[in-house]
Amino acid sequence: MNIEIKKSENPVKYEIALELMERRLLEVHKNKSKELLWILEHDEIYTAGTSYSENEILDKSIKIIKTNRGGKITYHGPGQLICYFVIDLKKRNKDIRKFISLIEKTVIDTLKEFNIESFPDKKNIGIWHKKKSEINKIAAIGVRVSKWIAYHGFSINIDNNLEKYKNIIPCGISDKGVTNLKQIKDQNYIDLKDKLIENFISNLKN
Repeated sequence: MNIEIKKSENPVKYEIALELMERRLLEVHKNKSKELLWILEHDEIYTAGTSYSENEILDKSIKIIKTNRGGKITYHGPGQLICYFVIDLKKRNKDIRKFISLIEKTVIDTLKEFNIESFPDKKNIGIWHKKKSEINKIAAIGVRVSKWIAYHGFSINIDNNLEKYKNIIPCGISDKGVTNLKQIKDQNYIDLKDKLIENFISNLKN
């Protein structure tokens, strides 16, 4: 499969990542470049997708970057794994719904390898974990499609600072919480990136 896999060791500025994805999108559209799968981290930043509303910002002093991905407001920061992509849906029957399901399956399959059960929710996009009666989000998904090419991506909370979510209504959902993998199960997640890439590529082939 002709996909470039890129892993950034140092945090990447959000604006730089976005610029790179948009440039790659045009190159993929013109068949001048490979599709892309990119694993990285951002420094602390709040981003707002196309369907956010002002009342979801609880602390008005925080800086928010408005972006063209789908979804609402979320937080990115150290300890959160970001997976961005530029994937040509023209090669995949132009099926956006199937592609979102593929992302959900990739995250669920990957977490299962670390003995963590998780599930998608039709009403609230993302991947969730249930502990007793408490349901918390473990992974957020925000995708945009342009010229039938899907870009932006998803994030998985590994050991990020959950206090930061108190400044916003994350993804516009006020009746459920946010958690991270370390809170669910304190173990080593060093292999998570590679497992995630492996599962994404393998699901993309199916």
